[in-house]
Amino acid sequence: MKLSTERDELLSRRFYLYIFYICAFLMAVITIYSLYVSINEYLITGKVIIGEVLVNTEFPVKGLAKLVTYLMIVSVVAWYCVTKLGTDKVKNVPKSVRSILQLIVLAILIISIYEFFYNFIVWNALITADLVKGELRLDDLFMPYPNPDTPWNLVFATKMSLAALIISAHGFFIISKRT
Repeated sequence: MKLSTERDELLSRRFYLYIFYICAFLMAVITIYSLYVSINEYLITGKVIIGEVLVNTEFPVKGLAKLVTYLMIVSVVAWYCVTKLGTDKVKNVPKSVRSILQLIVLAILIISIYEFFYNFIVWNALITADLVKGELRLDDLFMPYPNPDTPWNLVFATKMSLAALIISAHGFFIISKRT
């Protein structure tokens, strides 16, 4: 019975490791593609909207899913795999270190909650303002804050801050149940 349990744990760890590598590869490919297109756009126009290329690129066919959605999903799944793989390794971390990490993750959680709601509310307000004008531009809305020279696409900002919120909430939960 013990051999079966050890084998099952090994298969489970391999599964999480493979999924993590797939997610990391996809995150790298999406990021490199986005950087390449954004740099080209900047060199041609002198302007770039952060995340716009990920919102405007649908893959594998038009109308299916945007790259920003894939990036959001693989970020969260990769984090989950990391926590499943690292659970045994952090059990021996001193309580004082875990308490410090817990406070850091709590700060990240608070920031990500704020950013998610801020971006979502601004996005909703701009959608409403457009609808009053008789327009509907869900994916083209951006926020020229904090730097007007490099605005952020609100779909990108909202989805990635949601991913950060989920990751930090899960991280806070994991650390809190062990301290």
